[in-house]
Order: sequence, then C-alpha cells, then structure tokens
Amino acid sequence: MNILFVGGGNMCQAIIGGLVAQGTAASSLQAIEPLAETRAVLARQGIASAGEFHDADLAADVIVLAVKPQMMKNAVAPLAGKLVAQLVVSIAAGVRTADLAQWLAGTAAGFPSAAEPVTYANIVRAMPNTPALIRAGITGLYAMPGVGANARITAETLLGAVGKTAWFADEAMLDVVTAVSGSGPAYVFYFIEALEQAGRELGFDEHTARQFALQTFLGGARLAADGNESPAALRQRVTSKHGTTERAIETVESQDLKRHFVEGVKAACQRSRELGDEMSRDAAAGGSRKK
Repeated sequence: MNILFVGGGNMCQAIIGGLVAQGTAASSLQAIEPLAETRAVLARQGIASAGEFHDADLAADVIVLAVKPQMMKNAVAPLAGKLVAQLVVSIAAGVRTADLAQWLAGTAAGFPSAAEPVTYANIVRAMPNTPALIRAGITGLYAMPGVGANARITAETLLGAVGKTAWFADEAMLDVVTAVSGSGPAYVFYFIEALEQAGRELGFDEHTARQFALQTFLGGARLAADGNESPAALRQRVTSKHGTTERAIETVESQDLKRHFVEGVKAACQRSRELGDEMSRDAAAGGSRKK
C-alpha cells in the first residue's frame, strides 16, 4: 500500500515514524511539502518528498491531508477532479468532509463550479492530538457514508500507529473530540504548571518542583489507566477524612473549579463548531482568510 502525505510537518512525521516502527516500508511513503527544511527532515527518515504535486502521485492508495485548515483548499486543488478510488484521510481540524468532498470532486480551474456539485465520498476525517508525537495519542475518526469497511480498517491502522483510535457515527462529535482530547494536552500542561508553582511557593527549587509535578501526573494517569476503578473512586481513596488531600479538595471545590473547568471544555467545543461554520462559509464564498 502506497501512502502520499500532503504536508510534511510534525503530525505527518509522527505518523510516518509510527508506521515505519510497525514495519511499513519507508519506500511506500512519500510526501508533498513546499518547505525545503521539512523535506530534509523527511529525507533523514528515508521518505521521498517533493515541493509540489505531480500526476504520478495519484498512484498512491491513500492520501493523507496534513496541512493547516486555512491552507486546505489550495493544497487539494491539484487533486480536484482527478481521484478515482483513493482513500483520503484528513487530519485538519475544522475542515468538514462535505466541504472537502466538493473541493476534491471539482475542476482544477475553479471548483466547485456546478449548481449541484458532485462530491468525492471516499473520505475519513481524523482528529488526533499532540501526544501522537510520542505515539501516545488518541484520534477520533469519522467516515463518510461511502467509505467501505476495508478503507475504514486502513484509516484505523494509519492513525493507530500513533496511539488509540475511536470511531464516531456523527461527524459533529469530532468537535467534542477537539475540545476534550485535541485541546486536552493543554489542560494537562496547565495543571502541571499550577502544581509546579505550588511546589515552588512552598519551598521546592525549580527542578524539584518540575520533577514532582510531572511524575505525579504520569503516575496518576497510569494508575487510572491500568486499573478498573473510576477516577472519582481513586480520588476518594486518596482523600482521607480530615486529612491533607481533603483540605486541598475542599479549597478548590469552594471555588467551583470543576464546574468552571467543564464549562471551559464546553466553550472549546462551541469554538470548534464556530470555526467549522466559518470554514464552510469561506469555502462557499471562495474565501481563504486566516483563522
């Protein structure tokens, strides 16, 4: 199976690294990447790349779209109207499959052009997160109705190279994936920052504060992942009556921290939906303003 990556940045490199580690031949992978520096990085991974698309690239069985959302329409223009049965996997946040399907089916000169444009339906939309860079990510997947079982397996294998995967029957749920896991690493880093700061203010030096904060999060996450108990049950087990943990939890609960955090994640989900709407409007108007 030959795979073409459109865009050779960090996520592309992460997926390539995962695939090669699982036994995929580097010779079956190639990329289109305009930046020479990034092509040099790919070359060190043994991946052939070019600065622009050539019709010979259509020989790929799978095309992975790994460009920024605002660049997507221009990036797929060389493919418009030329695909036959290739599986297209998009990992661009906010670009909905309906828009991508029209762009890919249009004509290279000015797509989509028909009053009722034809669409290209063999598309899977994926939302990975940054821990994919160390093959510890999780990816939400949505397949258009025209995607067959074998193609779904291919997409799952592709993203499974960098972590766990989960399918959703409703594309709108990828906005929830974006809010929970796409933005989620930033929430973790935020709380690590806070725990570090508390350690420093209580007397730790910077190195010790970082070490204790990181290992506490790593150990806590592993304990939750490896066991059968819910996070709430694990928290209750650590929280002794009238103890130190209870005092800490009572203090943050008095500020309604959990509710505020949940509202923050919901706000992220709403923003994801708004960005998707904006991208669709721009697509319909032929716009390309940066988000």
